[in-house]
Amino acid sequence: MYVDVLLGLQWGDEGKGKIVDFLAPQYDIIARFQGGPNAGHTLYVNDKKFVLHTIPSGIFHKHLANIIGNGVVINPTTLLQEIKNLESVGLTIKDNLFISRRVSLILPLHMQLDAASEKSKGDDKIGSTLRGIGPVYMDKTGRNSIKYGDIFLSNFKERYLKLKSKHQELLKLYNYSEDNAAYEEEWFKAIDALKAYQVIDSEYYIDQALKSGKKVLAEGAQGTMLDVDFGTYPFVTSSNTISGGVCSGLGIAPQKIREVYGVIKAYCTRVGSGPFPSELHDETGEKIRKNGHEFGATTGRPRRCGWLDLPAVKYACMINGVTQLIVTKVDVLNDFEEIKIGESYQIGNNTTEQFPYIVDPTLQVNYQSHPGWNCALETKEFNQLPTPLQNYINTISEKTGVEVSIISTGVGRDDLVLRS
Repeated sequence: MYVDVLLGLQWGDEGKGKIVDFLAPQYDIIARFQGGPNAGHTLYVNDKKFVLHTIPSGIFHKHLANIIGNGVVINPTTLLQEIKNLESVGLTIKDNLFISRRVSLILPLHMQLDAASEKSKGDDKIGSTLRGIGPVYMDKTGRNSIKYGDIFLSNFKERYLKLKSKHQELLKLYNYSEDNAAYEEEWFKAIDALKAYQVIDSEYYIDQALKSGKKVLAEGAQGTMLDVDFGTYPFVTSSNTISGGVCSGLGIAPQKIREVYGVIKAYCTRVGSGPFPSELHDETGEKIRKNGHEFGATTGRPRRCGWLDLPAVKYACMINGVTQLIVTKVDVLNDFEEIKIGESYQIGNNTTEQFPYIVDPTLQVNYQSHPGWNCALETKEFNQLPTPLQNYINTISEKTGVEVSIISTGVGRDDLVLRS
């Protein structure tokens, strides 16, 4: 029938997993279309915390098919552990998890290559999660990667050893070595275990599903500002995190896409290096970090925090064709007397609302102050929210030209305010 897309509009960590979990009952299929175990989608189900790295966030709904699409890269070891964690709480993963044959595999030495590359950059390091994401995407674009479907071929081991040899030569150039024999053994055991799970030609599976009237929600990882083409390059991830990546990451035609849900936090965060115009280096930034428990779900690193950056959000809305905005973590700002929104940039004598190609160190953000709401949020009706919060949300809608349809007011899966 159609495909809707849900993705992040900032530097990741926008709370996408919770929103996918909420929207999931409206769909038949939830499909990841890019990224890998560098993602960390946090959900609270029955007051229990789950962090999903590779598996789609619809996995807690038994009637749904959850697809790991061809644009995703997977580490067999971490994927198997993720599966075991979910099966330990009674989920029947073998029934509703489907893995594309065209998924690229993260090999043991990919993580060493990642670490060696970061080390070689010194102060200019990207801030990689060190999960091997960059190196596996390099192999993919270099036409060298091993696909998930290859594990069923008779010459799989030969293919593996050939690529391993190449990786070893690259590591010599970095003068980097580390014994990974134990991890390699664990990796092959995971490969054998994963053969018991369902593998599909996901492009055909989704096409047939659409023709039979089924609805698909494509789940993005990371965020728009980390897109390899349109993010703050080179401090980006290695995949296309934007809505355009859905077509190549799942094998669907553009005209199949209907709604594009863009998720933003009520403020901004970023993990790792790279430009962050609205970053706060003061007590306010630390307060946001503390209130929001802003530490990476995948790496545990403290996130950099700042005020909402509207030029960046408007840029992301434009790139993705966002039709509905979703604002999360407004409750983090519950006890702030004053809240600011970055509405434009000052670059020398020039004022602009466009996100620049290069974020110059001299760039300053022009802020508009808004009064805080200074209270807990206990309602599920928009018109019963504190007036300052209603005004804050309305400002976001007016400035971006996109309606805010959902507001998240807490960590629970039901802590949501729906406007439509």
